[in-house]
Amino acid sequence: MEYDMESYLTSVIKQFEYYKSLGDKTIDQLSFEELQKEFAQDSNSIGIIVKHIVGNMLSRWTNFLTEDGEKEWRQRDEEFIDTYNSKEELISSWNKGWQCLFDAITPLSEDDLEHIIYIRNQGHTVTEAINRQLAHYAYHVGQIVFLGKLVKGGNWKSLSIPKGHSSTYNKDKFSQEKGRRHFTDDL
Repeated sequence: MEYDMESYLTSVIKQFEYYKSLGDKTIDQLSFEELQKEFAQDSNSIGIIVKHIVGNMLSRWTNFLTEDGEKEWRQRDEEFIDTYNSKEELISSWNKGWQCLFDAITPLSEDDLEHIIYIRNQGHTVTEAINRQLAHYAYHVGQIVFLGKLVKGGNWKSLSIPKGHSSTYNKDKFSQEKGRRHFTDDL
């Protein structure tokens, strides 16, 4: 079976955009103090998770095809200390990390996907490296959304199908013509 790798690149970019949007919508609902809330000793606040994701993104995606993904200048342990002074600073950092990712991935072509890149001297094809980071960011964005939901409680605005609305959602989806599209196209 032949797989269209250009389709892969388009799909993976949409997936990254989707996870960024989940983070955006969560951060949007929270005050700066809520973004800093830790639920237990040695747990991570949303602010700390954001700082870690950004540190990872800047390291992995800067000079993605030509340098090891774990940069010498990265201070990973420092990512787990919340130093943001405002919600605006946190959002600016969040957007900087995502912009670095999109600047690196958007120009890629099918020819790049089997190229070997390194993360801590471990060789990965570009496809493997992209998949590794997509899973890593989805994991942490899931944590951000979960923590946001805990903080907001009954005031949480659902980011997906709200409880008790699956039938209505499915009825709407099945009323549309069958067609090939990415699930995020309707969001």
